[in-house]
Amino acid sequence: MTATIFQILGGLALFLLAMEMMTDGLKNAAGRHLRHLLGSWTRTPLRGLAAGFLITGVVQSSGAVTVATIGFVNAGLLGLSQSLGVIFGSNIGTTMTAWLVSLVGFGFNIEAFALPLLALGMGLKLATNNTRSEALGQALAGFALFFLGLSILKTSLESLTAGIDSQTLVEMGYGLPMFILIGFLATVLTQSSSAALAIVLTAAAGGLIPLNSAAAAVIGANLGSTSTAALSALKATANARRLAIGHILFNAATGAIALLILPVMLWVVALMARWLELDANVAVSLALFHTLFNVLGALVMLPFTPHFARFLGRLFRSKEEDNAEPRHLDNTLVATPELAVAAVDEEMKRLIGLIRGLLRVCLDREDLKPAQIQPKADACRSLNSAIVDYVSRVRAEKMHPSTVDALTLSIRTCRYLMEATDLAAELLKLKVAKDQPRMARLSESLERYTDTLRALVAADEPLPATVDEAEKIYHQLKSELLAMIVRRDIATTDGEQTLDTLSSVRRLVDQWHKALAWQPVSRLLNGDQEAALSNPQ
Repeated sequence: MTATIFQILGGLALFLLAMEMMTDGLKNAAGRHLRHLLGSWTRTPLRGLAAGFLITGVVQSSGAVTVATIGFVNAGLLGLSQSLGVIFGSNIGTTMTAWLVSLVGFGFNIEAFALPLLALGMGLKLATNNTRSEALGQALAGFALFFLGLSILKTSLESLTAGIDSQTLVEMGYGLPMFILIGFLATVLTQSSSAALAIVLTAAAGGLIPLNSAAAAVIGANLGSTSTAALSALKATANARRLAIGHILFNAATGAIALLILPVMLWVVALMARWLELDANVAVSLALFHTLFNVLGALVMLPFTPHFARFLGRLFRSKEEDNAEPRHLDNTLVATPELAVAAVDEEMKRLIGLIRGLLRVCLDREDLKPAQIQPKADACRSLNSAIVDYVSRVRAEKMHPSTVDALTLSIRTCRYLMEATDLAAELLKLKVAKDQPRMARLSESLERYTDTLRALVAADEPLPATVDEAEKIYHQLKSELLAMIVRRDIATTDGEQTLDTLSSVRRLVDQWHKALAWQPVSRLLNGDQEAALSNPQ
């Protein structure tokens, strides 16, 4: 008995190692093509579903695809609706493992093709210096070990179940809820639904558990696969956490539907198995069941993806996301310009205040990384875009020409503010450069430059004298840096990077200074319009 248990654990370990090798090898072999497919071919939930299915089918890991999708959402490259489609598709794609196990693992002499395949894979990995070929060799070796691990599992479980009737566990009180829990825990502990499915399929094929109990364990394994998403989203952005919750809710809903209609689904599976002449293989019936309930879940949920995304969007609201939402831009006012301009005034004040806060954080907070300011910057961009869109929808035919000119100034200011937002990260690079030992001789000038920037950011109106001071210090720093490059006191690459940073900060100063010339529309209409509109283009 002890030897058999160690055989089962060894087979499982080999299986998990094979899955990791296969997944890593295929991901590295496919390279940027998979990333491109996931990042760009997901414009709609339906296309996201197709991309999720295809990529998971290729890399044989729904967990890897889920983590990658969360990463894209974290970076703002995928929206919630798109990423939900990818998750639905990856659930269908992961059923490929069950088909591999059931059709190949129980229908062929595994060692007859696995060992030559292992030799071919390792030979390809060792005999070439090409990165893609090495990755392909690793994937082939992993594919071979996948089936060798399965063979060990199959043999050891058959040995363990010899003389045990399939009804024994049921008679001991192991009902469907217990098998769901077993499938769930097996996936959570191994962090691989494929490994859990292999155990369930092998146990069912060996007669240890009846078909309906094995189907319940498959449902549990499917639900357990969400643990990977939950763990990867613990410290992620709010959107990534929403996606993880969406994954859990989708799998829970899919599992609940499958459990409620389990007798009907098993009857349909039996009909399809007989029609395909596969009814003699219990593992195939389970693979068919796994595919059927995942496809059914995707078909049920896909039409409701936009509504589901809106529901999830109300969860984990961050301060930045609340700031990004307009508070005064009422759509009912667009037909009444006199009222709409007052709303624009209030929102512009908020936008300038948000961007001032962003710039202050970049100047004053130590050890701040670009990723840490990303949510604040995104909130500023979102509110900026909302103001521009709102102004473009105000009924122009009912506006007085002076109101048109004043709102034009607001849109122009939004452009200045958008560029200032995009350049905010350059302030972090400037602080990094200032703290470098090689820049010690410029530390005093850099400190004066930083203090001048703080004064400009804190100002509520244009300060030409301060801008002139900043310009003077910029040219001084530029001259000294060029001299250091010529004297080789600093590497050319490092010096050019610092010059680029200084140039970007100079551009930020210019855009922020222009933005400070903005005046509320109501004040412009009271007589200050001409002066404000004379602001440089």
